[in-house]
Amino acid sequence: MTEKREFPAFPYKPYSIQIDFMNALYQFLDKGGVSMLESPTGTGKSLSIICSALQWLIDRKDKRNSESESHKVDGNDDADEPDWMRTFTPNEEDRASDDKSPFPLRKERLPQVFSNPTEGDDDQEFLLEEYQSQDESSPGGGNSKRKPARAFDTSSSEDEDDCSDDEQGFKVFFCSRTHSQLSQFVKELRKTVFASILNVVSLGSRKNLCINEDVLKLANVTRINESCLDLQKKKKSQVSKKKNLGANVRIGRTKASCGCPLLRKHKLQREFKAESFQQEAMDIEDLVQLGRQMRTCPYYGSRRMAPAADLVILPYQSLLSKSSRESLGLSLKNSVVIIDEAHNLADILLSMHDAKITLSQLEDIQCSIESYLGRFQNLLGAGNRRYIQIMLILTRALLKPLASDWNLNSVNVGLDTGNPSKSKPCGACSMAINDFLFSLNIDNINLVKLLAYIKESNIIHKVSGYGERVAMLQKDPVAHEEMSNLTSFRAFSDMLVALTNNNGDGRIIVSRTSSSASGQPGGHIKYVMLTGAKLFSEVVDEAHAVILAGGTLQPIEETRERLFPWLPSDQLQFFSCSHIVPSESIMPIAVSHGPSGQSFDFSHSSRSSTRMIQELGLLMSNLVAVVPEGVIVFFSSFEYETQVHTAWSNSGILRRIMKKKRVFREPRRNTEVEAVLRDYKEAIESERGAIMLAVVGGKVSEGINFSDSMCRCVVMVGLPYPSPSDIELLERIKHIEGLGDSDSVKPSVTLVDDSYYSGDVQAGFGVLKSCKRRGKEYYENLCMKAVNQSIGRAIRHEKDYASILLVDARYSNDPSKRTSHSHPSNKLPKWIKDCLIYSTKGYGDVHRLLHQFFKHKNVENSSETNQH
Repeated sequence: MTEKREFPAFPYKPYSIQIDFMNALYQFLDKGGVSMLESPTGTGKSLSIICSALQWLIDRKDKRNSESESHKVDGNDDADEPDWMRTFTPNEEDRASDDKSPFPLRKERLPQVFSNPTEGDDDQEFLLEEYQSQDESSPGGGNSKRKPARAFDTSSSEDEDDCSDDEQGFKVFFCSRTHSQLSQFVKELRKTVFASILNVVSLGSRKNLCINEDVLKLANVTRINESCLDLQKKKKSQVSKKKNLGANVRIGRTKASCGCPLLRKHKLQREFKAESFQQEAMDIEDLVQLGRQMRTCPYYGSRRMAPAADLVILPYQSLLSKSSRESLGLSLKNSVVIIDEAHNLADILLSMHDAKITLSQLEDIQCSIESYLGRFQNLLGAGNRRYIQIMLILTRALLKPLASDWNLNSVNVGLDTGNPSKSKPCGACSMAINDFLFSLNIDNINLVKLLAYIKESNIIHKVSGYGERVAMLQKDPVAHEEMSNLTSFRAFSDMLVALTNNNGDGRIIVSRTSSSASGQPGGHIKYVMLTGAKLFSEVVDEAHAVILAGGTLQPIEETRERLFPWLPSDQLQFFSCSHIVPSESIMPIAVSHGPSGQSFDFSHSSRSSTRMIQELGLLMSNLVAVVPEGVIVFFSSFEYETQVHTAWSNSGILRRIMKKKRVFREPRRNTEVEAVLRDYKEAIESERGAIMLAVVGGKVSEGINFSDSMCRCVVMVGLPYPSPSDIELLERIKHIEGLGDSDSVKPSVTLVDDSYYSGDVQAGFGVLKSCKRRGKEYYENLCMKAVNQSIGRAIRHEKDYASILLVDARYSNDPSKRTSHSHPSNKLPKWIKDCLIYSTKGYGDVHRLLHQFFKHKNVENSSETNQH
């Protein structure tokens, strides 16, 4: 082991496990490649990452600086900056002339509007320019007579200045899953000197950063993105029109014609960047506040800061999706990528590349294209006409399997019997991409060329713009307001991209439903990505080092097989540390029986029984008498929580519980969580105490810390296995079961009827039973990762204490079965497993243990208070 280094930026006296963690991370960064670091929640993981990774960054820069002292870059006027910072490239934007347009390089990419519009013929602006289609053998396809318009990219980079890889220098990218986790990271960063000596930027979505009230009130993410791009498109159109109409024609600077008012002043955007870098590290809220003060856009302002930043803090989506990285202009070359909360990384990465289009969206597209063709067919050139016809053919083909007379049983082999009596109105079928394309007779269409056409021709904005115009003229405010055309076309484009994947990379799922209210047919087509190795290798190949960090990353072998199978096990660097909390501060108990002696069984078939729900109610009625302050109860789903709450209300158990503590419920809507948590906290501070009924995988189970009185006891009801009725989950399980097989395209497990699936739970269990190894293991791991995430919310620092109740007989079982690897207790974090009380004689034992635990802690706290 190399000698231990000091980390002077650590704001407190570090624990020994924190010193070990920081040393391990520093060495992993030196070595490069892929590493995994596991540190239980509440052990100061974020601070350890900050102090080690940023110290490494500074040391690396100093070393590079001393080596290249003689090759200093001319023109760097940041003389007052420390030496190691001078190797950072000054952003080229700062040297750019003060162009009247907010972004100087935009001119290169302006989509030109149809020239010579005739007076009074407003529709002409929606007419496409001539598109010359090259021969089929050329990879890119067609060739428009103008510069390509990146008109179909929600986070379009057309507004960014370019910055080459070499200019970007060393950087650390830190990403996590939620907005609140990133804000928490910035708070930790501010405790260190790095917040003031490094250039830090937080990147977020338009929804979180936009301050244009007209755009913000749209609320929906897609509509906010579209509206923002639409405003800029309007501005560009006016610029082009002015050029086309000649110098004598004056266009009034109306609000609509000038794009977003917050992007008009280029100078303000530069000042925003300078001001942000002068302040200590700012999170999303700070950037929004600064944007409001300066009356300039924080979304684009923060994006302009990224090339010159040393530390970029951003959500998963922005970093892990190649298209998002490109649109933000992020290069990972020479960089360190740190992915926090990486316990479900493989599934999150895959879900980013799913694509889904609904029946109503396809109908919307068909209607729009037919309407557009009806108006412009005779005015379009052959190239445009051909590609628009192909889009129409594809749309009609995709509508076929969602029609009620299409036989889902035979889609796989492309044999539509056309016999409606045998067709199933609802249900789903799953197939490989090639089977899907063959069955719809669209396997001969060159999708790559079509996508190139869509990107270059601006067809999407032309067709939806015309549709919007028609809707407005017909006084149809809904169509205009929803911007549904653009959303539908985006889903269509995403689906086409998905269909260009390799045949074995994913599955197509056709799902048919009928709306219970209207009886109208519904449904969707979804592409489910199954392999993340290629996607992740794009990040690994470019970056110097990739670090996966989390509270519980086990089992690491599953992660390696799914994300970087090319990496031999002995080359995967792994570090794990124990918890800072002493074992006497936690009391984990497997609760197998309730107060009346009923054995707890919350398996799928038993959990809804009245006896089970009542016994759980009796347990809670007893717990509130012995556990002080806050209690959090985790259920497997919102549906089950609702079922239990309703039963307790009807039987009077809820009233008994509320005599001791107030009861709160996690709301389904994320926007309401904060208010409920505030009331929950107030109830505890008023010394009355409170219970929170929460859901595994919900907002409360991830990213929110319940330290001290907020959670003295966490109750896990049952084993929260995901429902095997989900066809997507079954496809993932089948794929993982076949990992490592020579012929991985053919799943080693098949559904009862592989082509058709009705969402039957028993059929799902059948698939699970036929799994012998990896698939079954993956299903168990999904459950226990969710348990570990949820129960980890309770202990947040060294002086914290809490009890953890695992309520289900399956957690206890007899000792002989516990040696089995798949026993739930073997997948618990070591710091919990080592103290777990596996069996009690009955509920009386549980009550006695809890009473002693809290009495002892109460005495301990009283004596500490007296000493102070």
